[in-house]
Amino acid sequence: MKNIYIKGSHEAYFIPTVSFNSDTGVCELLGESYLEETIKFYTPLFAWIKEYTADIKNKIHFNFKLTYFNTSSSKCIVDIFNMLKKFKDAGGSVAVYWYYDDKDEDVEEELEEVEDFIAETGLEITLVPKSK
Repeated sequence: MKNIYIKGSHEAYFIPTVSFNSDTGVCELLGESYLEETIKFYTPLFAWIKEYTADIKNKIHFNFKLTYFNTSSSKCIVDIFNMLKKFKDAGGSVAVYWYYDDKDEDVEEELEEVEDFIAETGLEITLVPKSK
């Protein structure tokens, strides 16, 4: 199974950096996710997670280090959480970490969104504060 690495960019739209490693099971989304074609961008990531959880079945450790994400990205993040929850419910080992800037003035809004993700998916997400 191939790893995925996409270098993030800030042009007309913001593309997050993606690093999915099939050898270690460590997956990361970093930066900002504000895309014109969000579904098109996230579809290969969904496919990778489905393949990894169906074929590799090793532990998956997911780090979300997003500083900004729009509504369409939020929906894709929920889809990722649902896939991870399904894998966990089937006996897979899943650890999910959400990194947030505890000095950011909008942190309460971000944490409310993460709490909504937890409520919607039933997936345990560990919140990790990081100061700039």
